[in-house]
Amino acid sequence: MKGRLLAALPATVPSLPALNIEAFRADAFALREQLAAFLQLSAAELERRLPCSTEELAALHPGAFDPEQAGNFYEETVGDGHLLELAAWHLGSRDYIADTLRLQQHVARGQLLDFGGGIGTHALAAAALPAVERVWFVDLNPHNRAFMTWRAERLGLAEKISTCRDLDIAGLPEHFDTIICLDVLEHVPDPAAQLEFFADRLQPDGTALLNWYFFKGFQGEYPFHFDDTALVEAFFRTLQRRFLEVFHPWLITARTYRPMAAA
Repeated sequence: MKGRLLAALPATVPSLPALNIEAFRADAFALREQLAAFLQLSAAELERRLPCSTEELAALHPGAFDPEQAGNFYEETVGDGHLLELAAWHLGSRDYIADTLRLQQHVARGQLLDFGGGIGTHALAAAALPAVERVWFVDLNPHNRAFMTWRAERLGLAEKISTCRDLDIAGLPEHFDTIICLDVLEHVPDPAAQLEFFADRLQPDGTALLNWYFFKGFQGEYPFHFDDTALVEAFFRTLQRRFLEVFHPWLITARTYRPMAAA
């Protein structure tokens, strides 16, 4: 972990606004100011780095590599570059992400797992919902976890969020009422196995909010996505066997599911 991640942060930092849909559409919950303060960057330096963050992250990627190395890539190699890439995506896709937050608001309740939660947008918004008892935020990248925790502390939500590296920690609920997994499954070496875990750990009346993008891009611009045909087919066969899709009215790629009842 880079030294600046552990450095003392300024005593005064911009506070996040109310965690509602319009606030996110306005400035992604003050993301620019928050990220600049956390990384101790000037506003100008942040604006210089954001537009090229996706290309810089892709340049770190070894291409067609052993899937077993994917975890090390996201945990160790990307550093704070993943924070910048995710921030650029959130800032440039606010209308779309606002609809995923609206959908989350519609289904989230009880014990909520945010798997691969990134910069914490959905975890923070979920923790602010009265129907959510606790958020379990899981992400391999220590920079992502630190940034989300930092934001939660400044929002007064830290007591409602548990931050975890993986799903093997003691104290993780046996079953969740809500599972959120957005823009993650295409990065997982075995997404079908991940679906099996979700199905086993979701309450019978629970909801999973998922999306995926198994595509490396027309010009190879997403080398960090898995798109092997057999892997993708196994994913969809597992999805159809373990989950029933539940209609929602928002025109977005995210979908909602409940676990399939045993035959």
